[in-house]
Amino acid sequence: MTLNCGLPVCLRQAKRRRANPMGGKLPPVVAAARKALSTATEPGEFVLVACSGGADSLALAAAAAFLNRKKSLRVGAVIIDHQMQQDSHVVANRAAEQCTDLGLEPVLVLQVEVANDSEESARNARYAAFEQALVMSGATRILLGHTLDDQAEQVLLGLARGSGTLSLAGMPAVRGPYLRPFLSLDRTAIEQICVHEAIDYWVDPTNAAPKYLRNKIRNQLMPVLKDVLGTTIPTSLARTAILARRDAEYLDQLAATQLALLEKFTDPTTLVLSIPALRELPDAVRGRVLRAAVSKLGAPSPNFERLEALETLLFGSKSAGPIQMDGNVQVFRIPKNRSIRGSVAMLKLTKNASTRA
Repeated sequence: MTLNCGLPVCLRQAKRRRANPMGGKLPPVVAAARKALSTATEPGEFVLVACSGGADSLALAAAAAFLNRKKSLRVGAVIIDHQMQQDSHVVANRAAEQCTDLGLEPVLVLQVEVANDSEESARNARYAAFEQALVMSGATRILLGHTLDDQAEQVLLGLARGSGTLSLAGMPAVRGPYLRPFLSLDRTAIEQICVHEAIDYWVDPTNAAPKYLRNKIRNQLMPVLKDVLGTTIPTSLARTAILARRDAEYLDQLAATQLALLEKFTDPTTLVLSIPALRELPDAVRGRVLRAAVSKLGAPSPNFERLEALETLLFGSKSAGPIQMDGNVQVFRIPKNRSIRGSVAMLKLTKNASTRA
C-alpha cells in the first residue's frame, strides 16, 4: 500500500503477523503497551489519541482500541493537519481512516495554520487544536505517543540549553490533560507493536531534515553516543529524566513554600522579599524562589545570566539596580530604613508603567 503524497517516504508496510486467532502467547511489547496505557488512565474515562499516522501514535491507538473494546476506556482520536507538507491532508485522512478501522469514535481531523516553519510554531498550533478537540468531543484527556527514545533526545536538548535540573527532566508523563503512557517503550518496541497489529504507518520525511536540532540529535549525535557509550544510552538518559524530574519537582515545592512565606505585595504590580531571609536559603531553593517571584508578576522565568545578576544584586553589588527582566519587570535592592526598628533590606520586583497601562 502506498500514498501518492509527493514525499520521499510515505508509508512503511507492516508484515501481516497478527496473533493466532486460536490463541498463542501475546508479544511482550504488546502486553507492556496495553498495561502502560491502562495504568496511566482511569477506568471508563473518555480519552482522545493524538494520531499523526506515524508508528508511535498508531501503536498507541491500537493499544487504546484494545481497552476500548474491553470497555475499560472510551477512546476517540484527533488528527492535526499542519498543512506544512504537500498533500498533508492525504496523510491526515489516512490516519483518520486507520483510527476509525480500529473502532475509535469520534475521530476528529483539524487543520491548523502554522505561522512559520519552526517546530515551536507547529507545536503551539497543535496544542491549541488539542484544546479545541477536548471541548468539541467532551473528552478529558489527550494521549500522546512519545517514546523512550523521544525522552532521551529531549534530555540531550535540555543539556544543550544548560538551563538547570528541570531541563534534564525531559517530558512529563502527565501534564494537565496530556498523558504520555509510552515513555518506557522504545521505537523498536513500537515497530513490533505495529507488526503485530498489521498497521501500515507513515514515515514523516521531515524527521531526516538537518535544519531541526532534534533531528541532528537523533540522526547524528545519538548513533555516535551508542557507538561510544553503548546501545543502552537512550534508556540511561530516560532514567536520568525520571530522577531529575523528581528532584526538580521537590525543589520547586520547597521554593513555592518559601515564596509564600516571604512575599509581600505592596500593590498588584509590586512584590517585595526580605533580603536577609533570601540569603539564608540554600542556593538551589533561592534560585527557584527568585524565578517564581519574577514569574508571579507575569514575566518569563529568568535565564541563567539574569538569575546570576539577581544573585549579585542580592548579595551586595555596588549598584542597587534596577535589573531588567523580560516581560517589563524590574528588580531593585531597597536598603533598610534605619529609623524604623526591625527594618530589613528588601528586594523589590515591580512591573514597568508601560505594562501597567
